[in-house]
Amino acid sequence: MRALVQSLLPNNDAKDTPMKIVSPHFQQTKHRVPVIALHCSGAGATEWYSLAETLGDDYELLAPEHYGSATNGAWTGEHAFTLADDAARAIELIDASQCKVHLVGHSYGGGVALQVALARPSQIASMVLYEPSAFHLLRQLGEPGSQAFSEIAGVARRTAEGVLTGDYRRAVADFVDYWNGPGTWATMRPAAQRALIRWAPKGPLEFHSLIENPTPASAYGALKCPVIIMRGEHALKPSRIIADRLAELLPNSRKLVIDGAGHMGPFTHASKVAALIVCHITAIAMHSRGKPRAVPEKAPMEAMS
Repeated sequence: MRALVQSLLPNNDAKDTPMKIVSPHFQQTKHRVPVIALHCSGAGATEWYSLAETLGDDYELLAPEHYGSATNGAWTGEHAFTLADDAARAIELIDASQCKVHLVGHSYGGGVALQVALARPSQIASMVLYEPSAFHLLRQLGEPGSQAFSEIAGVARRTAEGVLTGDYRRAVADFVDYWNGPGTWATMRPAAQRALIRWAPKGPLEFHSLIENPTPASAYGALKCPVIIMRGEHALKPSRIIADRLAELLPNSRKLVIDGAGHMGPFTHASKVAALIVCHITAIAMHSRGKPRAVPEKAPMEAMS
């Protein structure tokens, strides 16, 4: 896993991959259904190269990047940051689309994807969420979520302390080692470390927006589209609990566990995750053409090897 964290850096050589880092002035390619994919913290659109290569000609992968990325730069600071600020680009793409879109999100991008879906529920054909960081749900679970919330709140606090004191390196080193395992930061190439250090000031904003998200758990019942919730076999406690809770809240959802994977499954198990996403999207398309195919409610956990 540690070596694959290098793929957080943009791959400037992958110019032929059929993926767009889009602007709000997107014009949909005729007869191609949009798939909007939202990356995790500190990454970028290049997270989704395997998905772009796996999708067929009937789909157009759009990968808007969040604030803090190389393409969009730092947060503007014009007001208090919320998830809606990073969700805005995806919502503009949905509003410009001539058909329903498929929505994909990983980690922070999964939290943003949920925000997008709640803003445009009738325009979402389906969703795939890999360990979405809906940390606010942990505080709504009482005792079962309290230990997991304390764990992730500690990571958020250490990240914020590092940024506030100007020690960006320490902030992102702790962040990377939490999600990928102790010692991961030390194995990363200097260029990858520098990219994450540049992203560091955005980290506390993302944690705050996820933890302080005012959305009540009951709101997710309004999302009727088919949803796949993926998590790694080695998911950390906060991610495991959130995946389980979302599977209860989303009325048309099921869970998949990716054997051997952790939180960074879309990187470390990119081909497997991409194939499962495409399988879900194409199955929905084949059975719908206007009405989403139902996914068995409260379907059991499935392990994918």
